[in-house]
Amino acid sequence: MTKKEIVKVISEEIGLTQLKTKEIVQKTFDAIVDTLVTDKRIELRNFGVFEVKKRAARKARNPRTGERVDVEEKYVVTFKPGKEMEKRVRDLEEEAARLKAAASQPPVSSPAAQSQQTPPAASQAPGSTSGSPQAGTYNNSSYTSGPQHTP
Repeated sequence: MTKKEIVKVISEEIGLTQLKTKEIVQKTFDAIVDTLVTDKRIELRNFGVFEVKKRAARKARNPRTGERVDVEEKYVVTFKPGKEMEKRVRDLEEEAARLKAAASQPPVSSPAAQSQQTPPAASQAPGSTSGSPQAGTYNNSSYTSGPQHTP
């Protein structure tokens, strides 16, 4: 998502113009950056903590040439998500795992769907061209997706 998309969503939700909303969003970002520069840390409850840390000088290697390179120390911004964000991301992971597990399960047919199945093609008269499935084919109508409920 881009800043422009964020502005559009917020302006639609609160009823401000996109121009005014863009100004507010930009001022918010500017305030975060200014606080990081002056205080080296900003904590936004239920969102996370931005912090400026010094990364030590180190020896590295140029991946193209293999030559050793000295990398000077530098300041970097780190982010540690808050509890609310961690929980929502964890819920997203759990939902993805649940969907993956459900997709790997073979389809389950209900007793009602089995009783509505058409008889196999072998019981039909020779040369018959009805719409029932041929022997050995998969009858998609007898399977349902999603959780099954039994009374």
